[in-house]
Amino acid sequence: MKVFWISAHPEPRSLNGFLTAEGQRALRAEGHEVEVSDLYAMGWHPVVDAAGYAHDPAERFQVASAAKHAYESGALSADIRAEQEKINRADTLVIQFPMWWFGMPAILKGWFDRVWHQGYAYGFRGPGGEWIGYGDGFLAGKRALAVVTMGGPSWFYGERGIHGAVDELLFPLQHGTLFYAGAKVLPPVLISGADRFTPEDGQNAAKELCERLLAMSTTEPIPYRTQNGGDYDENLVLQPYVAPGLTGLGVHLA
Repeated sequence: MKVFWISAHPEPRSLNGFLTAEGQRALRAEGHEVEVSDLYAMGWHPVVDAAGYAHDPAERFQVASAAKHAYESGALSADIRAEQEKINRADTLVIQFPMWWFGMPAILKGWFDRVWHQGYAYGFRGPGGEWIGYGDGFLAGKRALAVVTMGGPSWFYGERGIHGAVDELLFPLQHGTLFYAGAKVLPPVLISGADRFTPEDGQNAAKELCERLLAMSTTEPIPYRTQNGGDYDENLVLQPYVAPGLTGLGVHLA
């Protein structure tokens, strides 16, 4: 595998830092290539601005079109181009982060905002004029795995837990971002109660993580419904006969 590992934690001596080091060590020991973007260590600039897309500040900044034009004309800022090149080289993406306020840290959200722009990550049509997305796209053929640490105990994130079901909390990343881009999204590695970990707990979590990482090439992906597979109508709404009477995020699972 050619793995691109994106991590977002400010402290390398944290549990996240430990898991990052152990996971990457396990992959390399088995002969896999690992390329890394440690966003905090890089000092990643997370804010979308005109400078990133070489846009003239005297003109109105329309983000999507400016980004597409910069990409097509070779005018993207060097930091954005470098991240896209890492994505292009990889066949597997690992996105690792602590869950803060029910989502990813701002620095990681800003990475997606700047790097996954129109003209590179979305905005394409197929041969029949249909929009490309949800099961097809620029990540088609690649796999993606989220590795997420959470402070609360696991039952807080269950179907009836007060924090909400973790699969739904991760839906914007796993379905709306990774699957939308065409990736085969693997079931996430979830590490709950992280702020109460003992050294032994950390070792156990590292063992679980390494096992999951080394099995990525054969792990069955989450069975999301594809956009153009027949389950959705021309307005991209589920057909009446698909999961009849049901609503909510779970209906998008086959």
